[in-house]
Amino acid sequence: MNEETKLFIVPTPIGNLKDITFRSIEIMKNSDYILCEDTRVSKKLLNHYKINKPLKTYHAHNEHKVFSKYIHDMKLGKKICLVSDAGTPSISDPGYLLVKEANKLKLKIECLPGPTALIPALVKSGLPSEKFVFEGFLPTKKGRSKRLNLLLNETRTMIFYESPLRLLKTIEEFKNIFGQERKVSVSREISKIYEETINGSLSKVHEILLNKKIKGEIVIVLTGSKK
Repeated sequence: MNEETKLFIVPTPIGNLKDITFRSIEIMKNSDYILCEDTRVSKKLLNHYKINKPLKTYHAHNEHKVFSKYIHDMKLGKKICLVSDAGTPSISDPGYLLVKEANKLKLKIECLPGPTALIPALVKSGLPSEKFVFEGFLPTKKGRSKRLNLLLNETRTMIFYESPLRLLKTIEEFKNIFGQERKVSVSREISKIYEETINGSLSKVHEILLNKKIKGEIVIVLTGSKK
């Protein structure tokens, strides 16, 4: 562990608990405490690897209130790990405010390489991967149509996260905006027991999803415009 580093960004498995690096485990074991979204979720991972460190909550609903306290601890010399429930913090998960402030104060930060759902979904989609844009979660209401219309002429492959409850609606919107024959790949439960990927045109994938019970974490990979 680098003695100068005060904040370690540690990616955690998105499904299979074996998808974590030896270095990630070592750093968590040697930290003063670990910031996490949900202590119940993170406790399962820590128990699995026999990591006995204090857990403190850091999530979307409290980060504006608590990040300054953790910055203060780093200034006092504490070594803090930031994890999310699954994947890499700051990628559609909390972390940005803490990292931004630590950078401003020139506190040393290390972000470990590790799990994230978007890269496996892109690679296994078979769609062009040399250039891509990550859109994360689309707005659920205000600004949604505007955002989709701005992407109409995007030539790079686009990657989105979506909830199972909104997946069908989103694919239907994609059909209307991008055209029924635009190629898409929908992956769910990456690295888990029921991992599944459906490839095809928006029209075909929509038809398949109509007859499925949709569960789990969803990644949509949409090919770019040919224009």
